[in-house]
Amino acid sequence: MAPTTRLCLLLPLRPVSSGAVTVPRSARVAAAAAARAIHSHTAQPARVVPVYGTGPPPEPPQPSPEFVAEERAEREERLARRRRQAEMLKHAGDLKGLKQQQQGGKTKSSGLKRRFWKDVHVREVNGMLEIHLDARALRHPTTKTIIRLPACKPHLAHALALEWDNLVSAQQATKQHLIPLTSLTCRALDIASDHTNTIRNTIAQTLLRYLDTDSLLCFSPPPQEGDHDPARDGPSLLERQKQAYSETVSFLTTHVWPGVTIVPVLEGDSIVPRRQEAGTREVVQGWILSLSPFELAGLERATLAGKSLLVAARLVVEWSEEGARAHGAADQVKEGKKRFGVEEAARAVSLEVTWQTGRWGEVEDTHDVEKEDLRRQLGSVVLLVSGTGKGAGSKSS
Repeated sequence: MAPTTRLCLLLPLRPVSSGAVTVPRSARVAAAAAARAIHSHTAQPARVVPVYGTGPPPEPPQPSPEFVAEERAEREERLARRRRQAEMLKHAGDLKGLKQQQQGGKTKSSGLKRRFWKDVHVREVNGMLEIHLDARALRHPTTKTIIRLPACKPHLAHALALEWDNLVSAQQATKQHLIPLTSLTCRALDIASDHTNTIRNTIAQTLLRYLDTDSLLCFSPPPQEGDHDPARDGPSLLERQKQAYSETVSFLTTHVWPGVTIVPVLEGDSIVPRRQEAGTREVVQGWILSLSPFELAGLERATLAGKSLLVAARLVVEWSEEGARAHGAADQVKEGKKRFGVEEAARAVSLEVTWQTGRWGEVEDTHDVEKEDLRRQLGSVVLLVSGTGKGAGSKSS
């Protein structure tokens, strides 16, 4: 243990007098002030006392009896009020049911809870195809007109019949997401019945906006060094995007819009899309306005689903049996070449999503659902525009 250190406080000295020397008072005061110091007692080590805990922890605080009684009374009053409301609703329902029995009728809501048809058939009436729910013809939900399809579209008619045959109640028919093909067909019929071309012009203006932000024309930046290994990962995302772009744009500029140049809108590190060359929008707009009602409705559905006007245009051109079908597409079919179908279109518009999910994995109930929904919507477009090639205006007959 280290030796104890002491600091001594020097007190002022009393004047010392002798016969020979006398110290002045001012000198004594100055010496006393300079010699004063601080001292302390012996340093003591800290004593750490352990905490001794015995027995269980204390009980939690309990509410007062008055509070418990008040809360119990409020809860009982609330339950009693709910019982009275339930009895009143039940009594009102019994009275309503008794009144219906006396009148011998049924409410509209009770009829929607069940399916009022047993069988669904496709019948040809006056050269047009109709879908019949038992003896009732399927009608447009808004205009109440009978839905009639050209005789050259039997696949579309049977797909509509299958869609309605899968419904279990009439209430499901009021929800458009349960009858997507019926909604798409009615959209085409609305375009055909619009003699002012208001719907047609609105669709053309909407679709032209996608030409400046087309998913097929937006390229990702080049991969950084060490981020991509061609031997391990294969072609990069940029290479795949350029390949899909060149294939689709080459087909369109050769068979659909001859002489038109379509350039990418985003390349490298740019974030502001550039517009197409002068005259391109006018040519594309004229082509959109020249489409038949079924082709225009299919082009709109495919563009909104894949965010790509170019891919939608190629899909419609490849499968249409009407005026939009290009001679090049017919030649490919005759030569036995594979058409640009639903899978090819879905892969072209979702290259980046496929690339990212391949590296980082899919999010369950998100990417897989979007993948199937995209193919469902593109498939409905193929059903809408295709046919047997024996209708009016067909180029394949």
